Amino acid sequence: MDSIYKENIIDHYKNPRNFGDLPGADVIVKEANASCGDMLQLAIKFNRGQIGDIKFKSVGCAISTAAGSLLTEKVKKIKVIEVIRGIKDEDMIEMLGIEVSPTRMKCATLPLRALQKALRLRSG
Repeated sequence: MDSIYKENIIDHYKNPRNFGDLPGADVIVKEANASCGDMLQLAIKFNRGQIGDIKFKSVGCAISTAAGSLLTEKVKKIKVIEVIRGIKDEDMIEMLGIEVSPTRMKCATLPLRALQKALRLRSG
């Protein structure tokens, strides 16, 4: 694994972007990875049918926290719900820039599962 990718993961783990509470959130969801104990909460404010703001909180490994940070950054740039719904597991791995073993795949995709759940709840 290239050291620049390792550094990126560590940076997003130690200094996660969009981390914390989101007062007035329209949707708050929680997801957990039972196999390792990672837990993540995702909060979204919508604005005219698009993502207005997004924050997450997590307790877990470097991969799940970095994935939450990277995903929220990406979503804030995209904003359009239809495009966001198209994000797949493979996109998460690409964002992380590392090889992810089958046992760590749930860690890498935990934030995506939470995002998908939040969007399902929002669309009713």
